[in-house]
Amino acid sequence: MEIPILYEDNHLLIVEKPVNIPVQEDASGDPDLLSLLKNDLKIRYKKPGNVFLGLVHRLDRPVGGVMVFAKTSKAASRLSDSLQKNKIGRKYMAVVRGIPDKKEALLEHYLFKNSRKNIVQTVSRDHKNGKKAVLEYKMLANNAKMSLLSVKLHTGRSHQIRVQLSASGFPLYGDQKYGQQVNRPGQQIALWAYSLEFEHPVKKEMIRVENFPPNKYPWNLWESGKEVLKAGK
Repeated sequence: MEIPILYEDNHLLIVEKPVNIPVQEDASGDPDLLSLLKNDLKIRYKKPGNVFLGLVHRLDRPVGGVMVFAKTSKAASRLSDSLQKNKIGRKYMAVVRGIPDKKEALLEHYLFKNSRKNIVQTVSRDHKNGKKAVLEYKMLANNAKMSLLSVKLHTGRSHQIRVQLSASGFPLYGDQKYGQQVNRPGQQIALWAYSLEFEHPVKKEMIRVENFPPNKYPWNLWESGKEVLKAGK
């Protein structure tokens, strides 16, 4: 499987995660990104034994885009700390059903994950297992039925963007789990991690990597989609 490398040095590996591939090994038994990258490093650098590659953050299986991995334990620890302190800027592009009432907004919900069913739902603020989820979005373009959004995460909850946008009345295109009323089986979810920005864990310089979604439906509904997205970041 071809996995585009967007940035690499002795400490970091940043790649474009393909859609519909799990980030790490799961019950499906399908090839996973972490194992594929470890194997690639082993072959490219002729490394004996096990290869270390630290998983810093995750993307849902159907979601594609930028992901950073740590090649050393020091980098892994420092990046995890940065993530916990919300010092890693993560931006996504999303195509949603409908047109939000506001062109820009901060969304705040409390989410509860049913791990047995792998479903996340919004709950009241006083729910004992609810976790606060915050994101902000900006509408970049729209047509009669769908809108193109730039989304910035402030927290990193499971299925957060999918659930919050659906709960706000504009579910993601193609999301059968949180938008089954308006989406059909077989449609590819239109959520893409397009930007990561953070301080290098060792060199202390700012790293910014961008990667845009493929030029296919529904991303190509807007003729100058990439330019619109760049302008809206």
